[in-house]
Amino acid sequence: MKSLERRFNNIAEKNPYWGSYVSFAEAVKEQGFGRQTIRRWFQKLVEKDDYARNEKKELLTHLEELANPIEDNKK
Repeated sequence: MKSLERRFNNIAEKNPYWGSYVSFAEAVKEQGFGRQTIRRWFQKLVEKDDYARNEKKELLTHLEELANPIEDNKK
């Protein structure tokens, strides 16, 4: 089992009332996953009823930003 899939399954198990998209977003958050990895596992893990098809591109872009946030250099 891949690390993203394992994280998704653990989060979904701990939060049974969350939708698959929310669990997936939490699984990728700040984990540094690449574009291809996110897109591949999104197809496999997120239920198609959890998002509108015409919003898929924007959702994937958002997930990529969640996975790789820009750090604030003002420390």
